[in-house]
Amino acid sequence: MPSIRTVEVLLGDGCDPVMLRLSKLTDYAVVVLVQLARGEAMQTAPGIALATMVPEPTVAKVLKILAAGGLVASLRGARGGYRLLRPLAAIPVAEVIAAVDGPIALTACVEGSLIACEQQGSCMMSGRWARVNEAIQQALEGITLADMIEDAVTHYPVREGAAARPAAE
Repeated sequence: MPSIRTVEVLLGDGCDPVMLRLSKLTDYAVVVLVQLARGEAMQTAPGIALATMVPEPTVAKVLKILAAGGLVASLRGARGGYRLLRPLAAIPVAEVIAAVDGPIALTACVEGSLIACEQQGSCMMSGRWARVNEAIQQALEGITLADMIEDAVTHYPVREGAAARPAAE
């Protein structure tokens, strides 16, 4: 089963690393998007689940989120399924994170944060994280899923015999 990827960012004097973690759902979203690029043009949630070894309910949830985020298109019916709307080279990691988890915001006082800071009125660091947040945002916007595909293929190989679409009866 895929694990959470961590990004180590050194802040301050560089002695104490701060770990930033992507959610499991974002990690699964990357795996699903890479599978969509590797397989047939139209793939089903069960086929993606089989190929990636991610549980089918999780794949279905991720696909719904990615469709709402404009990264995949869905088609209902007997020949239905999901497909990428753009090639992996045109999908920055930052866009996947934002689609799944919302805006990238290290702290509550960063613009775009979905939560309010309880200490904002009295904190001397209020608003000062914007520079760090912007640097991380730019770094993630500069890396596409195509840039990551080699690593993804190494960690999540397609199982032998896994079909992108279950055979019709």
